[in-house]
Amino acid sequence: MERKAIRKPTVNLRARAPVPMLVMALACLGAGVSSAQPADENAAAALRAKYGVLRQQLANNQFQRPLYLESGEPPGGVTGDIHALIQSSFTTVSSALNNAGNWCDIMMLHLNTKYCRVSVVNQREVLNVSVGKKHDQALDDAHRVVFAYHVAAQTASYLRVQLNADEGPLSTRDYRIVLEAIPLDSGQTFTRLSYSYSYGLAGRLAMQAYLGTIGRNKVGFTVTGKQSSGESLHIGGMRGVVERNTMRYYLAIEAFLGALSAPPQARREKSMRDWFAAIERHPRQLHELELNEYLDMKRKEFLRLQVAAPLQAPG
Repeated sequence: MERKAIRKPTVNLRARAPVPMLVMALACLGAGVSSAQPADENAAAALRAKYGVLRQQLANNQFQRPLYLESGEPPGGVTGDIHALIQSSFTTVSSALNNAGNWCDIMMLHLNTKYCRVSVVNQREVLNVSVGKKHDQALDDAHRVVFAYHVAAQTASYLRVQLNADEGPLSTRDYRIVLEAIPLDSGQTFTRLSYSYSYGLAGRLAMQAYLGTIGRNKVGFTVTGKQSSGESLHIGGMRGVVERNTMRYYLAIEAFLGALSAPPQARREKSMRDWFAAIERHPRQLHELELNEYLDMKRKEFLRLQVAAPLQAPG
């Protein structure tokens, strides 16, 4: 892992909610990314090589679209990766995703993101994020995570954006989100979205409790076998959690980029509707609410962003 002598903003989590709510927040937040690589021509070449390796999987997979998902559970953490082709040009992707405010719009599409606003700490932009239930929820009852935002590289042929949070609920830590992108000759953009986080004993026990109760029937996307009926068996457990959230956030990026073609005043509504339609293509893994419930909740949350006093990041 690349180590930088830069002091990151600490994470200020609200402690007033009961443990079950913290578990739900951990399950829905679900991520960060793998270790940062040098943001240079070598990284762009590595991503281009990965595209060559994955071309067959991108053309033929369970998603019926150019997308490849994988996950892992190394000691003390979980990871998720999506490699995919985005129809938007690299110029569009690079211009949109090097803006911290746009990342808040992306994260707000997720069911469990209740609040996201950008502020500046020590001359660096951070995303003040509150996560919680998949239904309406007061901000005082949600859990706050502060992501340091950093554009690690932006050239004519490579983009790397990183969101890092040192701490999370229930002894979790090192939340990371990394987006890499390169242009293709076809005019499309090849992207990699990575997530990871680490956890301590309390985090593992809490997640095991969640997976044994509320989350016991939830699964991810990796196929592990076949049932006697011929239907696919899918990964569960903590890898299932990170796979679901990897997909939710990737689809949010895609929906945000797709909405840029609409008039500015119509983009938010279009991105919400497109995100919901995208997750509903995977009901076994991602269905939680009906469209009218989702839209009503998100409209209220976006309105609250306009009227609520800013949640300032710890300095």
